[in-house]
Amino acid sequence: MLIVNDIKKTFNRGSINEKTALNGVTLHLKKGDFVTIIGSNGAGKSTLMNAISGEFFLDQGSIIIDNQDVTFASQHERAKMIGRVFQDPMVGTAANLTIEQNLVLALKRGEKRFLKRAISHEIRDLFREKLKILGLGLEDNLTQKVGLLSGGQRQALTLIMASLIKPKILLLDEHTANLDPKTAEKVLEVTRKIIKEGELTALMVTHDLKQALTYGNRIIMMHEGKIVADLKGEERRKTTVTTLLNLFERNSGRELLNDRMLLV
Repeated sequence: MLIVNDIKKTFNRGSINEKTALNGVTLHLKKGDFVTIIGSNGAGKSTLMNAISGEFFLDQGSIIIDNQDVTFASQHERAKMIGRVFQDPMVGTAANLTIEQNLVLALKRGEKRFLKRAISHEIRDLFREKLKILGLGLEDNLTQKVGLLSGGQRQALTLIMASLIKPKILLLDEHTANLDPKTAEKVLEVTRKIIKEGELTALMVTHDLKQALTYGNRIIMMHEGKIVADLKGEERRKTTVTTLLNLFERNSGRELLNDRMLLV
């Protein structure tokens, strides 16, 4: 479903701010894989997401989604294939539009369409059906402005928008990091349900080791723009927080001291 082949990306080349963000990353995902990505700040996790979604062109390597080479495809051209939820709940929705108008934009992702005349009774029924999954009552408030929703409600709505038209790849970039623990847990459970029922292929960046161990069928650890560990199958099932910490120390040569990671 996803083939990332030996990709490299250096920003600000030739300047004092030169930074090699991706350094020979190779990653193959089968349909239905749910991969959690961990690593310290600056490891290249979000940059990998950006590379897949087409926010910049690569210095080297290729990206193939569902047998289609998208290496030189624009972000807009990849939009029909990729759903993405960002860390900031304010990103991914239009605050001045209603819930149903935001969902229409998601429904027409990658197409040039106007909002007028786009919202039929059938489409509204579809929206209500999808929103019921959240258990937040949004299905009864389709005409409410999104700017009036809480951060958790907006993030949950963004998740529905990202998966409304079944994407080939769902990218989740620390999508619960800015939510309170209770809301984050709710959004994660909805995430798991949507991925399972839709049989989606997903990548989820997290700083929370417990999340990495609880969700998905595979764990990838990144460090300095490289994948330094890829845990799956029986090895993944036996992995603990201690295992992950030891892996990081062995690959990086230093202790994992990021206070955003939950170590117990």
